[in-house]
Amino acid sequence: MKLKKSIISVAAFTTLAVSGGASASAQNIEVKKGDTLWGLAQEYGTSVDQLMTWNNLGSHVIYPDQELQVSSKEYYTVKKGDTLWGISSLYGISVDSLVGWNALDSDLIIPGQELIINLDDKSTSAAANTSEKAEAPAKNQEAEVAPEAEAPTKEAEPAQAEPAAEQTAVKEITVEATAYTANCDGCSGTTATGVNLKENPDAKVIAVDPDVIPLGSKVYVEGYGYATAEDTGGAIQGNRIDVFLPSKDQALDFGRKTVNVKILETK
Repeated sequence: MKLKKSIISVAAFTTLAVSGGASASAQNIEVKKGDTLWGLAQEYGTSVDQLMTWNNLGSHVIYPDQELQVSSKEYYTVKKGDTLWGISSLYGISVDSLVGWNALDSDLIIPGQELIINLDDKSTSAAANTSEKAEAPAKNQEAEVAPEAEAPTKEAEPAQAEPAAEQTAVKEITVEATAYTANCDGCSGTTATGVNLKENPDAKVIAVDPDVIPLGSKVYVEGYGYATAEDTGGAIQGNRIDVFLPSKDQALDFGRKTVNVKILETK
């Protein structure tokens, strides 16, 4: 029985406590059954690689109810007593970056104003902030926050980066996918081509019908990632594949689904 892919991801916002009672929020979503990293990247205007980086993922496999960050931006709400230097020090960024991201014309910030913190650029701006800290006044002598002035109009946010270009596919097919593991009673743990999966639990391997996908082929499986066709199976006939996962629980969570497979290179 095929499972219908969920096309709705509910957006949630997590709050991170910071100094002075202020807060910052980053956009997160809860994974629904049928969601894939590729589908979420398309929905939120980012790339699979970015989603993996933001969420410290070691593979393309995601699970229902898992929480994922889908945006590189946080929004910091200014409180009375905040300064640009203090906020930039909190995030390890430069004042210039903070000014640039928010199109500020001066050092003046307003209570209740929302400031964009671009997490993708933190490493770039951190070096610039080092010299700023050395020259910063000992008692935070930046311009004080105006207590009752109106916040400036927010500038339009820059467009999200396009998904990274993928390797050219020799062929693309739609298949029914299930998952298997080497850790089961009676399992040898060795693939049809001789790969020992018990010794290589992080291997990205799929079982195929060699008449459809030749053994040794390099592929990209939607929701699983880049892999190699290294195995076969009695039930894997026609447009069917089995993806290898390290544990039985992960294989059960993967379930049965219809996915696209891009055959990138054949042997």
